Amino acid sequence: MTFDRSQIPGWGADLDRKNRPAVPMERTPPRLEGVHWDEPEQQPQYIEVLHSIERPSITPVFGTSVPPSGLSGVIRRLAFQRSENDVRHWMMLLMADRVNVVEGIVDDMRKRPASHPAVLVGVAGLLAGYALYRRRNNA
Repeated sequence: MTFDRSQIPGWGADLDRKNRPAVPMERTPPRLEGVHWDEPEQQPQYIEVLHSIERPSITPVFGTSVPPSGLSGVIRRLAFQRSENDVRHWMMLLMADRVNVVEGIVDDMRKRPASHPAVLVGVAGLLAGYALYRRRNNA
């Protein structure tokens, strides 16, 4: 049994340009009317903002919820000294995220020692539980 594909609307790779789905998206969007600036006014910078070396300066409007600090901040600064095309840039940023998590846990334990689960259980209890687990699985 053969299937007649010619009955499917829009079938075929060599369609007329006006029938191609991407054609409306291939035109440049019109400029907004009444805009009084070519570029927004530069937002004041009160904290360190890391930006790509591919850009000469920071963007006019930016945001950062957590400025770089500690060991994770050092790693981020090193990462932003590399091009975004370099995989080491992204791997260093991933590593900085992991280090930041550990820094946050240590900071929580320092500020509120009784609120962290590892402190409530106790490191000694965790080690004893691990030793018991290892003994049962190796025997």
